[in-house]
Amino acid sequence: MMKKTLLQGLIIVAGFFLIWFGFSQLDFMKFFKVNERTQHMESKLGDMIWSQLEDNEEIIRNDTILKTLDKLINPICEANNIERDSLKIYIIKKDEINAFALPNNYLVVYSGLIEDCKRQEALQGVLGHEIGHIEKNHVMKKLSKEIGYSVLLTAAGGSKGGQMAREILKTLSSSAYDRKLEKEADITSVKYMMKAHINPKPMADFMYQMAQDNKMPEGFGWIADHPESEERARYILDYIKGKKLENKTSITEKDWKAFQEQVAKE
Repeated sequence: MMKKTLLQGLIIVAGFFLIWFGFSQLDFMKFFKVNERTQHMESKLGDMIWSQLEDNEEIIRNDTILKTLDKLINPICEANNIERDSLKIYIIKKDEINAFALPNNYLVVYSGLIEDCKRQEALQGVLGHEIGHIEKNHVMKKLSKEIGYSVLLTAAGGSKGGQMAREILKTLSSSAYDRKLEKEADITSVKYMMKAHINPKPMADFMYQMAQDNKMPEGFGWIADHPESEERARYILDYIKGKKLENKTSITEKDWKAFQEQVAKE
């Protein structure tokens, strides 16, 4: 009897380890197609939100303006092996000083921000920051944390997609990422610029400029609050301190001013 009980125990233990070994060999991400589902969801959400923006906002489609914007972005992409065509970058006519990334590699910059940048490098720093959010997958991390993966999955496939798209747009355009992700995007942008031989100091100057702007509206999207923007400027300056900086400009000063004037007139 005792031998029989012992044998049954051994069989149960062996069975347990066989099952455990089997599951440990299974690639759950591949088995449940998690990556494919996430990519599909991200594409659907990005297109859905962009569709809302297209319907409700004035998009600047002036070829001359867009070609100049490309001249500012291309050096950053080329120096950092970022596929330019993978980014969907749009300018929206709006006085607000804001820029934000959306799912599916959409990047939106408001005309107000372009007009407010004193230097072309400041705008390149902002764009690099948003590209950093895209490249580091911060957009979906933020949405999954604040809205929930299952809710996003439902929104991408359900009938209430429009309502959810508005909520996601509000989350991404009017609130900052947590400090860790913001700092990672800031430093990523600085690295992008340095690889492209562009001086990142005007990016820090732009943050100080924003911190001192008392007219900045409450809930400002790109820089959430004044003390934080000062802190971000400081750690950018700390990062570049002692490093050899180059001063390559992507367009002439005359073309930069003409670009800002054209954006303002649109």
